[in-house]
Amino acid sequence: MQFKIHHKDPGSKARAGEVHTAHGKIKTPIFMPVGTAGTVKAVHQRELKDDILAQIILGNTYHLYLRPGLNILEKAGGLHQFINWDRPILTDSGGYQVYSLADKRKIKEDGVSFTSHIDGSKHFFSPEIVMDIQRTIGADIIMAFDECTPYPCDYNYAKKSMEMTHRWLSRCCARIDETENKYGYEQSLFPIVQGSVYKDLRIKSAEYIASTGREGNAIGGLSVGEPVEIMYEMTEVVCGILPEDKPRYLMGVGTPINILENIALGVDMFDCVMPTRNGRNGMLFTKNGIINIRNEKWKDDLSPIDPDGTSHVDSTYSKAYLRHLIISKEILGAQIATIHNLAFYLWLVTEAREKIIDGTFTTWKNKMVKVLGQRL
Repeated sequence: MQFKIHHKDPGSKARAGEVHTAHGKIKTPIFMPVGTAGTVKAVHQRELKDDILAQIILGNTYHLYLRPGLNILEKAGGLHQFINWDRPILTDSGGYQVYSLADKRKIKEDGVSFTSHIDGSKHFFSPEIVMDIQRTIGADIIMAFDECTPYPCDYNYAKKSMEMTHRWLSRCCARIDETENKYGYEQSLFPIVQGSVYKDLRIKSAEYIASTGREGNAIGGLSVGEPVEIMYEMTEVVCGILPEDKPRYLMGVGTPINILENIALGVDMFDCVMPTRNGRNGMLFTKNGIINIRNEKWKDDLSPIDPDGTSHVDSTYSKAYLRHLIISKEILGAQIATIHNLAFYLWLVTEAREKIIDGTFTTWKNKMVKVLGQRL
């Protein structure tokens, strides 16, 4: 994998670059739609390509491992073939599920024992096993196995967890380096910076992750309930240490405002379930602010969903119709809202890239963050 920076914003640390993978190029900054179980919920792959313009999507190691299972994925030739997606895929490591399924797992030095949320069956993930699983899934970018600490988190626990994450990373690197690519193309490993909200831990972790010299680096353990000011502070500290010539991926972030502010701090890659999950529940993100389509005020509003929108659904359907679909729990409502939100998120990072290239990103960003969070 290669990463090239083409332009830097003169007023911030934002940069416009390009990641080269075996399944195509990714122009950064980029937002990556989350496809947990081999699908971005409520959206066809065709729409992801042609309407939303997704350049890369995510898969979830934990969920894909449990269902459909590795035997089926390997028989299909990997996740790309299984879901008919010929662009890049990134898989998380299952570390976030270690965080989120606290009542179903036990963490030890050798790995994590957990019970399936599907049928209660018992399983075990070690750094080595997780690398093997992601090899079999066939992602272009695979994530190191880590523990994502909650917020708030005791300093001593955060320190011990970070140190274990570093030891796990050494095992991940060794496993990747001693095994072959599964389907004849390169798979790149991204380590993950941890350290909760403690500056000294974040510095130590970023220095260790940078020292491993992998193809890209990620920042984890943020957007887990901490104030946004702390998120930005930790991100700024970490970006000041991680190598400039490698892509930086801020995991699980976030709102449109979060994305713009973190682009300004030097982050290149983002993912979040917010545009899809919130869309299915009737929240629409637009250039002028946020629409809760469930509100009574839209009941008889026959104007387009978003006259300034970036997707075909924005001019095809009215706010009143979309509200009717969402209130009625019709599947089409979830589809329309999801397509709208994902198209908006991809428009946002594409526009940010263009502003970085023409040198006006900071002025544009400062203007946008004032309106993106307001309720319409």
